[in-house]
Amino acid sequence: MRIATWNVNSVRARVDRLVAWLERSDVDVVALQETKCRDDQFPEERLREAGYEVAHHGLSQWNGVAVLSRVGLEDVRVGFPGQPGWGEGAEAEARAIGARCGGVDVWSLYVPNGRALDDPHYAYKLDWLARLRDAGSAWLADDPRAQVALCGDWNVAPTDEDVWDPAVFATSTHTSEPERAAFRAVVDAGYADVVRPHAPGPGTYTYWDYTQLRFPRREGMRIDFALCSPALAERVTGAEIDRQERKGKGASDHAPVLVDLADA
Repeated sequence: MRIATWNVNSVRARVDRLVAWLERSDVDVVALQETKCRDDQFPEERLREAGYEVAHHGLSQWNGVAVLSRVGLEDVRVGFPGQPGWGEGAEAEARAIGARCGGVDVWSLYVPNGRALDDPHYAYKLDWLARLRDAGSAWLADDPRAQVALCGDWNVAPTDEDVWDPAVFATSTHTSEPERAAFRAVVDAGYADVVRPHAPGPGTYTYWDYTQLRFPRREGMRIDFALCSPALAERVTGAEIDRQERKGKGASDHAPVLVDLADA
């Protein structure tokens, strides 16, 4: 089975590219982020015609997450247990959706950006990641052999290797020690970055800003990940970052990340 995660940066603007990529990449399950539409605006029919069942959660023109599957789609969950909202007493944003696909619990996650180190959104981001860690820990406590994939745009570059120039980000979000510690806490809870062993080293980025020719200058960040539970990580046979999909007119600013799994 092949699973993937991709911040598509507006599914309606890129549905033609998405459908073509699905056919070309031969993926079974895709976690999408930043769909930027409500449920009634999501191009579900186009994706069903391509052979995929769809679970989408979108509330407005912001955020939005989806899981697409051609190997079954069951037990859809909108939001993870304890997911916080933005602002006291606010409902959770459209940043997490999970579904069981081919026996694997695939989560599509769009971690808050954080905005700035002194912004309230930064504290929200850290809380969001802490609650995700708690939920993930509970799933493994209930079933140590659970097959779980935490896929998405984490908006964290866990190491200096994951940014083109650490000095550029020294006073901004994505690389601060609290954010990196929050990411490590999810890993320490039992979820492994299964892509890094197959795409190691500096320069293997997943995101390049549209401005200042960041992509052709190879000035990117690695912020999109598939973190897998121990039982699922055992099944990983390969992984890659599809940098080619960042090229051309109308590309998302993120590249898809793919993981290949052996049969259970």
